[in-house]
Amino acid sequence: MQLSEIDILDLIPQRPPLIMVDALTYYDPVVAKTVFTVPENHIFCTSDGRMEEAGLIENIAQTCAARMGYEEKTEKKQDSEIKIGYIGMIKSMEINRNPRIGEQLETTIVVVENFFHTSLVETKVESAGETIASCEMKIFLTDIKSKANES
Repeated sequence: MQLSEIDILDLIPQRPPLIMVDALTYYDPVVAKTVFTVPENHIFCTSDGRMEEAGLIENIAQTCAARMGYEEKTEKKQDSEIKIGYIGMIKSMEINRNPRIGEQLETTIVVVENFFHTSLVETKVESAGETIASCEMKIFLTDIKSKANES
């Protein structure tokens, strides 16, 4: 299955209005990339037309979730239920500027280390080749299934 054919909601536990990724655009066991176009009137956007810092952090975390969701569904051939993950650490966070409404973000995560259900990743959020934000993030994946999967 092509990445472009996968609905992002099949990979992440978050649901509107908290969606911060539009699509998983690249995956290998070490690197994952997503895109997100900052929508008008989004919950993380300010009245001056910019996305808050918390939105950037959530975008990075949801890129991690999309990677883990894709890995669970394709590589490990697990059931279709999405597991819940938690941010365990953010280190060396740099935010160069807040993205504007309508701007497309490309977020890249590189897995530095996996240990049991914990991933340490290096991240970068870019727009048109400009680095907007970067950090190291530790994500803990639980065995708890998301209620978003229930009908």
